[in-house]
Amino acid sequence: MADQKKPAKSPDKKANRRGAARLAAVQALYQMDIAGAGINDIFAEFESHWLGNEVEGDKYLPAEAAFFRDVVSGVVRDQARLDPLIDDALQKGWPLKRIDAILRAVLRAGSYELEHRKDVPGRVVVSEYVDVAHAFVEKDETGMVNAVLDQIARQFRSDEFARG
Repeated sequence: MADQKKPAKSPDKKANRRGAARLAAVQALYQMDIAGAGINDIFAEFESHWLGNEVEGDKYLPAEAAFFRDVVSGVVRDQARLDPLIDDALQKGWPLKRIDAILRAVLRAGSYELEHRKDVPGRVVVSEYVDVAHAFVEKDETGMVNAVLDQIARQFRSDEFARG
């Protein structure tokens, strides 16, 4: 009798749901920035039409809704304080307002999470938002996302990054 192999263990569902929440948060922040949509309208739209649904033939992964809401509402609440931190981490002559709107959304969401979501390791946060950026921009720009978020991570989590 042949041995039956067990199916490969699926990746951590929580991590997948968080990754989907990060992607959705960046998309929501982008939409708010470009279209001027309000936060309540954004939550209603994303939670009823996007998260975990099929839209125009594309299947959107289920996302951790509470995490999505936390990142979006946290960025909106803290944006006036986060933007100068991001500006300081950007190369001189390239203020945040000159950066493409989707990159602003990525940097704001990543910065918020680095400051407030201590339940997620800093290096994971940086890596996750670099991955999100890959969905929208070229490799050079993802390198900028990595550099900026790494610098911000070292401010908010100096102990974690000092350990190597």
